[in-house]
Amino acid sequence: MQNWGYIVVIFLVAYLIASIILYYLQEYFIFKPEKLDKDFQFHYNNQTVKEYNLETRDGAIINGLHFKVNNPKGVVLYLKGNSKSIKGWGKFAVDFTRHGYDVIMLDYRGFGKSTGRRSFKAIKRDLQFVYSKIKEKVNEKYIILYGRSMGSGFAAKLASINNPKMLILDAPYYSLNKVAAKYIPFMPISLIMRYPIPTYKWLKYVNCPIHIIHGTQDKLIPFKSSIKLSKIRPKLTRLYTVIGGGHKNLNNFESYHKMLGEIINSKMKRLNLSDTSIRVLHSSKKLNA
Repeated sequence: MQNWGYIVVIFLVAYLIASIILYYLQEYFIFKPEKLDKDFQFHYNNQTVKEYNLETRDGAIINGLHFKVNNPKGVVLYLKGNSKSIKGWGKFAVDFTRHGYDVIMLDYRGFGKSTGRRSFKAIKRDLQFVYSKIKEKVNEKYIILYGRSMGSGFAAKLASINNPKMLILDAPYYSLNKVAAKYIPFMPISLIMRYPIPTYKWLKYVNCPIHIIHGTQDKLIPFKSSIKLSKIRPKLTRLYTVIGGGHKNLNNFESYHKMLGEIINSKMKRLNLSDTSIRVLHSSKKLNA
């Protein structure tokens, strides 16, 4: 019995140490930043691009790119995933500029040329700061929020406290806690996660049209997470399925580009259901012979 007591104590101590390590080192698992030199020059073929640097109230610098078109229909604030920098992500701007929309991309703290101490609170504050800057020049009814993977959660947060034209979520997760629990189910995730990013909670407060795009073969964030998210605000939400799409290759599917074009060029119309089958009653009674 005494030996069992020692084993239990050793296990508990090891468990506590592992939890502490995960608490303080989780950023190394969540974020995969690419650093860029201050004098790095961005260049994209056939795109008009302007680089900007915004200083936050705590002295951090948020670096971003503004892809411009003539006579824009609006602007897309594109929130990228958890890896690399906008140097590589900038190639996706063409998917929106080709439809007549300006695109703004930014690097989170510690990514690319952006500086500052990273935290969950700081990232949310930075993104609202950028959104407010856009709103100073563009009416919200012309602002589209696009969140890709990790960026989908932050896009949902912005949409929940602002009034953009629409919210587009690309391969979103239900919450980052759920993703982490998939890989380390034995750890107290709800207690140690400093970046829970609860997309599902924020979606409850979104009042604009919500469009969700997800691949059926996504191994990192399962398609079922988007099904669950689509049920939160069903009257405002449409779910788009990319058959065979994975987590990082949706842009290689023609169906994705067709969906995206339909989404950003669509105009919301009030649907009259009075003459549809939605209210048709079906009788189970047998007719007389």
